[in-house]
Amino acid sequence: MCGIVGAVAQRDVADILVEGLKRLEYRGYDSAGVAVVNNNNELLTTKRLGKVQELAQALELKPLTGGTGIAHTRWATHGVPSEANAHPHISNSTIAVVHNGIIENHQTLRSQLQGLGYEFLSQTDTEVITHLVHHELKTSDSLLSAVQKTVKQLEGAYGTVVMDSRDKDNIIVARSGSPLVIGYGLGENFIASDIMALLPVTRKFSYLEEGDVAQISRFNVSIYDTNGEPVEREAKDANVSHDSGDKGEYRHYMLKETYEQPTSVRNTLEGRLVGTELNIDTFGQGADDIFKNVEHVQIIACGTSYHSGMVARYWLEAFAGVSCNIEIASEFRYRKSFVPKNSMIVTLSQSGETADTLAALRLAKEIGYKSSLSICNVPGSSLVRESDLSFMTKAGAEIGVASTKAFTTQLVGLLMMTLAIGKHHGMSVEQQNSIATSLMTLPNKLEEVLALAPSIEALAIDFADKQNALFLGRGDQYPIAMEGALKLKEISYIHAEAYAAGELKHGPLALIDADMPVIVVAPQNDLIEKLKSNVEEVRARGGLMYVFADSNTNFVSDDTMKVIEVPVCDDIIAPIVYTLPLQLLSYYVAIIKGTDVDQPRNLAKSVTVE
Repeated sequence: MCGIVGAVAQRDVADILVEGLKRLEYRGYDSAGVAVVNNNNELLTTKRLGKVQELAQALELKPLTGGTGIAHTRWATHGVPSEANAHPHISNSTIAVVHNGIIENHQTLRSQLQGLGYEFLSQTDTEVITHLVHHELKTSDSLLSAVQKTVKQLEGAYGTVVMDSRDKDNIIVARSGSPLVIGYGLGENFIASDIMALLPVTRKFSYLEEGDVAQISRFNVSIYDTNGEPVEREAKDANVSHDSGDKGEYRHYMLKETYEQPTSVRNTLEGRLVGTELNIDTFGQGADDIFKNVEHVQIIACGTSYHSGMVARYWLEAFAGVSCNIEIASEFRYRKSFVPKNSMIVTLSQSGETADTLAALRLAKEIGYKSSLSICNVPGSSLVRESDLSFMTKAGAEIGVASTKAFTTQLVGLLMMTLAIGKHHGMSVEQQNSIATSLMTLPNKLEEVLALAPSIEALAIDFADKQNALFLGRGDQYPIAMEGALKLKEISYIHAEAYAAGELKHGPLALIDADMPVIVVAPQNDLIEKLKSNVEEVRARGGLMYVFADSNTNFVSDDTMKVIEVPVCDDIIAPIVYTLPLQLLSYYVAIIKGTDVDQPRNLAKSVTVE
């Protein structure tokens, strides 16, 4: 994986392809490549190790001309980052392939193809597709037919685009488990793994479904289902209000997206709350009937989204009176589980294409979950299309690999879901009104928190020489501590762990010394006195603490404790409010450490492989 762009046009497409790659670079960035077919039916390829800018500079020195082309930016799965392993991969100077996903039977196919005389030049699983297509063309009447035969031999996930220099008027695309979107132009058509790549050239898109294979030419798009039958996939105009191709006044996308959170939350709330009344239809047609019958909620997510699901468990059980489990998608998929009566599966994903989460949704349907809801930031994504209900977070495009506004808007969506379910399970009108009122105050509270940035930036200096950190929280702040630890390790490369503060005495206290900073999230709530006792346990062992707390807690800075005063807020929204200081802390520590904030090493934004 990660980013694919392709085009069939009358004009030269190399610049369009590279611009598309730049817009997808957040999804993978260890190497990049482009291939075009020129007017003499020659296949021309350029690859570079590193970021897309390296490829762009190479093409400035030696441009590629041609109206049919494919391009890819890679996040390594098989084989180290190198030009040899970069896509596109070529067979016999005629077939070029780019691919997202993992071909699980690539070793078997590689051995078969080597037996047929094919020479492999890379360590990737993708190269088997290239040679398979070339081999199948020997007994096929078209590139389309050869690709259809090829994909039947593949096990695993793929979103792949195939080009033949001898047939420069067409490209063939195939999708199984990895997203692909077709972009429609005037006398030209496009393919990409994300509409973000194609926004400069078109606003009209259709999404390929599982098993689809499509032939794309300048004036025509033909789509075939897994049985080879012609099908129609509805083309829609993309209503994208925010195209985040520009950092504006901010140094990094992550900082920009952190500061966008008050606006993003307002967008999430807009039209969903009218006064204190929740518009249930925002979850989709028939949502009220589904919520009325829900007796159990199973939340499935990965990474940051998993932490938002953990917070929702506290809300659902405490306020909606409905039992809730939260599980990492990759674990849920590979164990036998019991399905409680009238259970709803809730999937959380920024992209809506997270491979493990999507597979977990499909499994849940098979084993008897009665209904499904996706909370997502991307309309038209696979999770949204395959769920009974959906809630669009309206966060706007998020480019930084470390999620910020996607996380906080997911929490807003989950709290509104709690409201929607709770009204059918004994939540009082007073409680409903209280939650709705708290949500409406949230954007202003987030703006108040962002005003703390200079103080947090000064605090970050203390972490310049640190290699480890411990985060503590209790109750619904424990998942926020986990999210804070994840952010710090993601972008500053400091090893960080989070614990429920009551667990300190069961092991983590052994780690406490003057070199282990301890970060505590401590709003005034029913657990604050318990938390203060945990803080004293750290203080007694020489630990240095950084406490984010409101003025009502009466924490006071001294030689062993630095207190950052967070605005007082209602308990129900405190997990969202206390997220922002930890995002800012991780950002400023990363700046001091000199790491690549937006594109941290070894990570990618949309994880479309297992």
